Amino acid sequence: MIRVLENEFYYLDNFHQVLQWIGERYDDLLNAEERAFLTQFPALPRASRALFVRMVMRKGQLFRASKLVYAEIGCAHEAARPLAELGWIDADPVLTLDQLFALLQKPEIVRVFQLAGHEKSARKPEQLEALRERHDGAHRFSAWCGAAFDHVYQVLAQELCDRLRLIFFGNYHQDWSEFVLSDLGVYKYEKVEFSPSARGFRSRRDIDDYLALHHCRERFAEGEPPRDVLRDLPPATSGNEWLNSRRDKLLFQMAQHLEKQQDWDGAHAIYAESAYPGARARAIRVLEKSERCGAAHTLLLQAMAQPESEHERQQLLRMLPRLKRKLGHPKPARAQPAPVVRLDLSLPMPSEDWWVEGVVRDHLTREDAPVYYVENALINSLFGLLCWDAVFTSIPGAFFHPFHHGPADLHSADFHRRRAAQFAACLGQLDDGSYLDTIRRNLVAKDGIQSPFVFWGALDAELVELALACIPAAHLKKWFERILLDIKANRSGFPDLIQFWPAERRYHMIEVKGPGDRLQDNQLRWISYCAEHQMPITVCYLQWADA
Repeated sequence: MIRVLENEFYYLDNFHQVLQWIGERYDDLLNAEERAFLTQFPALPRASRALFVRMVMRKGQLFRASKLVYAEIGCAHEAARPLAELGWIDADPVLTLDQLFALLQKPEIVRVFQLAGHEKSARKPEQLEALRERHDGAHRFSAWCGAAFDHVYQVLAQELCDRLRLIFFGNYHQDWSEFVLSDLGVYKYEKVEFSPSARGFRSRRDIDDYLALHHCRERFAEGEPPRDVLRDLPPATSGNEWLNSRRDKLLFQMAQHLEKQQDWDGAHAIYAESAYPGARARAIRVLEKSERCGAAHTLLLQAMAQPESEHERQQLLRMLPRLKRKLGHPKPARAQPAPVVRLDLSLPMPSEDWWVEGVVRDHLTREDAPVYYVENALINSLFGLLCWDAVFTSIPGAFFHPFHHGPADLHSADFHRRRAAQFAACLGQLDDGSYLDTIRRNLVAKDGIQSPFVFWGALDAELVELALACIPAAHLKKWFERILLDIKANRSGFPDLIQFWPAERRYHMIEVKGPGDRLQDNQLRWISYCAEHQMPITVCYLQWADA
């Protein structure tokens, strides 16, 4: 149930919590401006603090006083005075005509600029274009509108507050709404024990490099040429894998951009510098596209000796025959995949709303053998429920604030290795049968708590009980072991449907493909894995009977 917040200053208390957290854990990393803010903010009048936080948590940096109406704050103009004295806001900012138009409503524009005739009735964009010719430059709001019209505040400390938010969360995609959603009960988070020294940034350079990377990513997203962005990209650092992974991802995206422009040399140079998954395979492909097939073949053989993942190996095996043919080498023997059962269905197209997997599910389901649409949800959830304690093990660098959806190092290459003993204990329960109690217990005890593996909206007790009754523990163990080999890649690609025969304590998985659809690479890998380990799986191809 969603709760109602009774504390009218809840947002201010949350902001203070962030400042206290940062002061306790990151004081040695803060610069003079950040440290001064942590000292000065608590000393302000409560109304001023509340107004500042209200503005910081809203979108944009320009606010009209008449729109900042909060009963608990009172007069916004009075509350703003101490903020202006500290230089955190400008109480009469200089605005361009465009900025002014964004703040004013059409009747106000007519009054301020004394418009008449067709200009008075014109649309705002047309009024703006007409006034550009008569009003050049920027002026303070009071000069545009008069001191008695209203007040406008510009937040000057937004960048500082964003930086503090970054230090707290360790990223920019989480924001102040995490507190509210948690307080309201919309999101629930696992309570992880971590020491006061646990933190996402370990040095000031980590913070500065993150900010520099973020700025470079924004410049690239806005269309700046990759080579220009590359000049300002901070170098890779030792001892901070997650920062390096962000850098590698940006390099990969810039190389992709150059590849699309057929700048083969530029793309190859950046791919070669990136350790992002898939970069090496793209480097080989770019060499091939630039007719450097010998260099591509050499790099491919090096990669085949130590592939970074099953996905890369799959890509390399596709490229190898083509490269050998271009180089005049003998055609390699083609590996035969494990046989997979195929089911062809021809069904009438439903007249009402439908989706392909749902049509097949409804066609195959029987009273004694129900079929569920589960895709990636079921097996990942069973894994997450069994291995909950391992996933949320408190180790350095994994958790450093109360709002983690999962460990910060979830996609790191050493995620499993750093928790090897904990995962071994969890998977060991599949050998002695105790996994049943663990999964059932966590299904109830952890209900609704954020997890990178558990799909709460797709689970209910009936589905879980059918799965535990019909899927052998040995099969669960094989799936779970493969997930741990490559969490990012192997959490997806599971078959769409699963059918249970409770009386016979067996199951069957079904991947559904509609007309014109084909198997994706991650699906092919899972299907091959299941077939290799004698797990019952079928690929169902649906055609419409009246097509």
